[in-house]
Amino acid sequence: MEVNLLTAAAIGAIILLLFYYMSKSYEYFLSKPVPCIKPTFFVGSTGPVMFRRSDVTSHFKMLYNAFPEAKIVGIYDFMKPIFMLRDVNVIKKIAVKDFDFFTDHTPMLISGAPEDEVGGESLFGNSLFALRGQKWRDMRSTLSPAFTGSKMRYMFELVASRARSMVDFYNSEAKAGKTLEFEMKDTFSRFGNDVIATVAFGIEVNSLKDRDNEFYLKGKQMLNFQSFMMLIKFLMLRSMPRLMQKLGVDFLDSNLADYFKKMIVENMKQREVHKIIRNDMINMLMEVRKGRLKHLKDEQDLKDAGFATVEESNVGKTTHSRTWTENELIAQCFLFFLAGFDTVSTAMCFLTYELTINPDVQNRLHEEIVETNQSLNGAALSYEVLQKMEYMDMVVSEALRKWPPVAVYDRFCTKDYVYDDGVGPRFVIEKERTIWIPTIAIHRDPKYYPNPEKFDPERFSEENRSKINAEAYLPFGVGPRNCIGSRLALMEVKLIIYYLLKDFSLEPTEKTQVPLEMLKNLFAIQAKNGVWVEFKPRGG
Repeated sequence: MEVNLLTAAAIGAIILLLFYYMSKSYEYFLSKPVPCIKPTFFVGSTGPVMFRRSDVTSHFKMLYNAFPEAKIVGIYDFMKPIFMLRDVNVIKKIAVKDFDFFTDHTPMLISGAPEDEVGGESLFGNSLFALRGQKWRDMRSTLSPAFTGSKMRYMFELVASRARSMVDFYNSEAKAGKTLEFEMKDTFSRFGNDVIATVAFGIEVNSLKDRDNEFYLKGKQMLNFQSFMMLIKFLMLRSMPRLMQKLGVDFLDSNLADYFKKMIVENMKQREVHKIIRNDMINMLMEVRKGRLKHLKDEQDLKDAGFATVEESNVGKTTHSRTWTENELIAQCFLFFLAGFDTVSTAMCFLTYELTINPDVQNRLHEEIVETNQSLNGAALSYEVLQKMEYMDMVVSEALRKWPPVAVYDRFCTKDYVYDDGVGPRFVIEKERTIWIPTIAIHRDPKYYPNPEKFDPERFSEENRSKINAEAYLPFGVGPRNCIGSRLALMEVKLIIYYLLKDFSLEPTEKTQVPLEMLKNLFAIQAKNGVWVEFKPRGG
């Protein structure tokens, strides 16, 4: 009896100590001149999305609007303090001017490890997204020449062929008398999959015609972020990265990672043996391995792909002498796969939704497509002609404003930083603290975009662009750590919209939900019941 009482007392004491420790974690912002949203025990500020009571868009808008006069707001990701930036001038200062203090994303694999140890053999850990410090800088400058306007011209036909193939398939289905009603996320995930297959993996697949092809199924399995096991793994990696590293837990399934690695290695070997040159990512990675991928001296990094294009910083244009391993280079193809399969398909999904429920916008865009096609006089569409389509760029820019593919960006403080906006009190953001930039909330702030819920491409007309605060437009991130593939993404979106609208009108169906109800999940901006649209063949 006495032993049982002692055991119970010991357990009780441990519980009280844990409770005390966790409670102390929520006192962090008491010493900072930063307003803080009251946290919920253990889950902090993430409870509503964690327990699926709120979608990502609504949740971040709620956090963002809690203190409308504040430049920075304190929140908690579980028990971890997070500085959420609200003021676009502060965002620019931290993410651009003072970038040397915030060079990294929050580590998920090895917290506190030397930068060159990050990644190991992990496919995710070696991707440009996960790399840190000088290793990230070197990889960024290595890959940067592959995403310039001149390289996009080389890749243009590869992407265009996939867009034409998709439209040809739907034309054949229409001729067979089938009703073309589809869920857009699934449709464009398949299209994005096929683009990345040809651009990043050097293979040809047709995921609309062959819906169960191995490449698509394995990719979908690898990126199934809604699965229970992926959710648990993500939460454990985010909250206990050191322990997960010791246990050998990776973000990706090792068997699936090996499948994609093997595919790329075999492709490289075949090209070496048969002297095959193809204007895709594998060829560029082979050029990297030989030290031949460089920025052209006379190449200007202008917004040649549209308003949303992000410019490369000096970080991406520096030179280095680092030699990359085969695994480190292959890891970048995974990152392109993730971007094409998920973020680009998300952008296209919501763009087609807006065109469907805004027929006036769709009709005007179709008119521009017809005029452009007629001006070609039978010649093939080119990169230069696509970029000259002004209304196309306005429509795509507005879609990325209202529906940014990434709801929030993060930065990780790599050394103590003294915050000083010249007006309020100074304070320290300590090393290893995380900041969040809530893109979705900024893009829906009426201070920057009047009537923000309205889909209005005229915001981005030549006459109105000067009214936009460029610091409040962040579809591809901000600062040197912005999205390296903005040109490729924009080219992909514009190409499929060009060919799709040329042959089909986008029409609502009984399944088309207006307005959309958003899925309550922890990860992405996604419609609860999908985005359903019918492709109706145009006459003539």
